[in-house]
Amino acid sequence: MSDQKLPEKAFPVSWDQFHRDCRALAWRLNGHGPFEAIICITRGGLVPSAIVARELGVRVIDTICIVSYGEFKQLENLSVLKDVAPNVTDIDPKKLLIVDDLVDTGKTAQLVREKLPGVHVATVYAKPSGRPQVDTFVTEVSQDTWIYFPWDLGYSFQPPIRGPI
Repeated sequence: MSDQKLPEKAFPVSWDQFHRDCRALAWRLNGHGPFEAIICITRGGLVPSAIVARELGVRVIDTICIVSYGEFKQLENLSVLKDVAPNVTDIDPKKLLIVDDLVDTGKTAQLVREKLPGVHVATVYAKPSGRPQVDTFVTEVSQDTWIYFPWDLGYSFQPPIRGPI
């Protein structure tokens, strides 16, 4: 990692918490379907898409691969590395569900909405700037908070506050 300073406001999310939040997202989405396919925005949307697909009984999952972050900040220009497969884009947009882990500025969700008008966009977490681009989410966090997802974290020993063991 570079000498870039880490964000001051941190929101670490454990695997257990993330799984609960993804199931809560599926619960909220259940009334909006049924969905025939999920398009996950990679990489962050991979895990929540799998959980939501299981909970809602969706068997078709595709990806749209978009680069939007680098060195703990949103990039100015988005880059689409892989688009949605044509057989998925042929599905009625009302039966397509877009899933991502987080909406930050909303640029990624906006890009997907432009490519696939009429789809339902869902994220586990939402920041205020991006919220207008999302139809369903679970938890809102402040714009200046960096979410540390479980795949970003590892276990490490934490010494006791009062000194050595």
